[in-house]
Amino acid sequence: MRFIPLSVLLLGSCLVLPAEADDGAQLLQRLVEAERTQSFSGTFVYERNGSFSTHKVWHQVGDDGVLRERLLQLDDSVQEVLRVDGRVQCASGVLADQLVNSQLWPARELNEAQLSEWYELRVLGDSRVAGRATTVLALVPRDQHRFGVELYLDQQTGLPLKSLLVNDKGQLLERFQFTQLQTDIPASAVLEPSVSCRPIRLPSAQAETVEAWHSDWLPPGFSLTSVTQRRSPASDELVACQLYDDGLARFSVFMEPLRGAAAEDVRIQLGPTAAVSRRLKTADGDVMVTVVGEIPLGTAERVALSMRSAGEVAQ
Repeated sequence: MRFIPLSVLLLGSCLVLPAEADDGAQLLQRLVEAERTQSFSGTFVYERNGSFSTHKVWHQVGDDGVLRERLLQLDDSVQEVLRVDGRVQCASGVLADQLVNSQLWPARELNEAQLSEWYELRVLGDSRVAGRATTVLALVPRDQHRFGVELYLDQQTGLPLKSLLVNDKGQLLERFQFTQLQTDIPASAVLEPSVSCRPIRLPSAQAETVEAWHSDWLPPGFSLTSVTQRRSPASDELVACQLYDDGLARFSVFMEPLRGAAAEDVRIQLGPTAAVSRRLKTADGDVMVTVVGEIPLGTAERVALSMRSAGEVAQ
């Protein structure tokens, strides 16, 4: 159920006194099991940076254990995604262009042992979402390098029916919330993509990119999980891309040769997404280093300034 880039998560309500930490670990494990084994369909709203969209989702766990997921945006331009066992098969609209040029929605599972090192798990109490009883689980950051998360988990199935993402000032950055949920098995017909859903071929990892770039500093808990190389749609140059993950939050680092082209530094936070670009001088010419992800702006800027090419010192 990881359809929207880094969407389901946060901190920040006052419901009931916290429960024991072990309860939080059990809730998190139940969520993981639910998304792996529970079929469902429903409608949810997504709020980000002051804008709203409505989506339909179908999530089918087959008798053979194969997981098929289809997401369809119901307002504005048509956007659609089909995944099988966590791998994107096709996409339409803006999503198709995003998937061609970045690795969105990699298959992964939440790991309680890993997350508890960087987030405190707090059970806040009970609530209701879409007419269903929920238990609220907060993931509270242990440092300033990640955002907080609040998950409203369905008491019957363990599925996340609502999630919030907030910064260290308690400001809401992102909301994901079901308005309707059905827990029966979706018919196979509704999981068939439309004719506008374009096949997606994500680039494979390339070992030489790992050797060419590294970071002198990473926020604690983040590690390199994916390395790719792709053509820039603007210049046709090869762009190195590294994906970092702490088990929940993610950010990408792009390194694009400028070849004398003019380019300005960028430092911007749009809702939960930070984007920082900095020019780096190397023996082979200037390179634009860009960090994009759902991390605080200061953290993204520090990562960008820490990137090094092989045998080079950043200027």
